Amino acid sequence: MNKQILIPLCVLSLTACGDPPYDPRGVDSDETLLSVSATGEAETRPDEARFQAGVESFARDAKAATGANAEAVQKLVTALKSAGVPEKDIQTRAVGIRRIDWGPKKGQYQANNIVTVVVRDIDRAGDAVTAASEAGANIMSGPDLRMSNPEAAANTAYGNAFKAARARAEAYAAAANMEISRVLTIRDGGGSQGGRYLPGAPRPVSRAVYADAVMHEAAEESGTIMPGQTTSSVSVQVDFALVPK
Repeated sequence: MNKQILIPLCVLSLTACGDPPYDPRGVDSDETLLSVSATGEAETRPDEARFQAGVESFARDAKAATGANAEAVQKLVTALKSAGVPEKDIQTRAVGIRRIDWGPKKGQYQANNIVTVVVRDIDRAGDAVTAASEAGANIMSGPDLRMSNPEAAANTAYGNAFKAARARAEAYAAAANMEISRVLTIRDGGGSQGGRYLPGAPRPVSRAVYADAVMHEAAEESGTIMPGQTTSSVSVQVDFALVPK
């Protein structure tokens, strides 16, 4: 008498009865991958200013040039302190001495001392610029207007970027008669904040807020500095899993 041997289907087809193959993209067999890129921005008023101020002095010999320069720089620092800038926010940027070998000052020595000034109350930045100019600063550049907490502004922009990515994904899903089931990955694309770049993106072209000539003119006339708004612009790429409605 012949006996029939029943072999479970899963033995004949292990793939059909076992777990589906792993998909490195993170989607399940009943899901569709949608990758969306989006940008987001945030406008923030800068609350601090940085500028450089210094003095260039000339004399017949190196000792006289450095001595005159030291006195001039001390006068500059005193004026900045009187304008409300604490000593901790005044930092030496460059110190130099050289002999001039050409032009009308040939044979003389040139000494210079440049400091970087941080004004943490941007509404007083104009007063600090004016004080430096009136104290004899003949080297000035800036200002660089920035936020004391740039990460907060960047995070707002990233939040807006994700919302934009989600809205775009929902539009794709609706057109395909599907819906979002979950978020798979979020990738930071970096961006820019004013004249500075944020990691993850190519460095943008640097843009000066004021040219040196404009800085001098502002200092000589009124020292008024307009903070305006700084734009934080970032991008993200988000992978969504879609399922049929």
